[in-house]
Amino acid sequence: MTVLYDDEAVYEPMPPERSGGGGRRAVRVVLVVFVLVLFLGGAASLYVLGQVRGSSGGAEVALEIPMGSSTARIAAILDDRGVVSNARLFRLYVRFKGAGPFQAGEYTFREDQSFASVIETLDGGPAVEVTRLTIPEGFTVKQVADRVGRMPNRSAERFLQAAESGQVRSQFQPPGSTNLEGFLLPETYEFDPEDDELAILTRLVQAFDTTAVEVGLDQSQAKVGLTPYETIIVASMVEEETKLAEERGKVARVIYNRIERGETLGIDATLRYGLNRPTEPLRRSDLASDNPYNTRKFKGLPPTPIASPGRLSLQAALNPTPGPWFFYVLADRDGRHAFAVTITEFNRYKAEAQAKGLL
Repeated sequence: MTVLYDDEAVYEPMPPERSGGGGRRAVRVVLVVFVLVLFLGGAASLYVLGQVRGSSGGAEVALEIPMGSSTARIAAILDDRGVVSNARLFRLYVRFKGAGPFQAGEYTFREDQSFASVIETLDGGPAVEVTRLTIPEGFTVKQVADRVGRMPNRSAERFLQAAESGQVRSQFQPPGSTNLEGFLLPETYEFDPEDDELAILTRLVQAFDTTAVEVGLDQSQAKVGLTPYETIIVASMVEEETKLAEERGKVARVIYNRIERGETLGIDATLRYGLNRPTEPLRRSDLASDNPYNTRKFKGLPPTPIASPGRLSLQAALNPTPGPWFFYVLADRDGRHAFAVTITEFNRYKAEAQAKGLL
């Protein structure tokens, strides 16, 4: 049997396709993809920019870059301590900037620093360990050496050897002398780890020369009739005799008045220096000794300075206060002295000091 099919019953006719429809769909897809790319790219760019810029800086971070550290190792350390927030980005930034290599050592950063400022810190090198040295007024070379010996990796013995070697000289030092007593300026100094004992000594002597020129020591002959070296000796005695600024000029005047009148100076600090007994009481036998620093027995100045005079004592020795005084004696526990013109006046002040338990 032959079966006939009704085509119209079996098949539903499709509407005719509109011209250009497929192209518009493709455009829409491309636009969506393009927007997504822009969005994702912009977000990524903002993220990277935020990492590079960092914040305004957080808490201080002190860290050490070990010897032989690669840029990757340094980036990891910085990331671990919160200085940068992305070690990989920081490595790429360093490569982009052509920075490095960086030195090992101690550095100080801040949390979430900008990459540029981190590189600037690294380029500056590690922080230098600075040692501060304070030389009090009135210190001797030996006392300075002892203080230098307390500094890390320094030696009092090496400092003394350098001081006695003649390698370092003051412009005011007598020809042929290697004695630097009086030529180490009392001051506070800062030294780097590589500054050895010779460098420290050089700095102290240069500081003295600079200060001495500033106060006019090279004009001492015209000012007080003494050579610069003799004036330093006077300044060292002034330094030892009083710590009050207002008295230094008076003490200097007493010294000059006694020299001009041909009297002994009678300054016990000089003998203590000569005997190397700076704090022990003097005995009667000491006062009668032939020690060249015994200014109770020998007229004129002692052979050398007896301490390191500071600026004020140098100025006092160059500009003594006008006055007729020949004596002074301790007047109170604050270190103030009473100045006398006659021996009678001096004996009265001395009795008063003894009554107060000052002598």
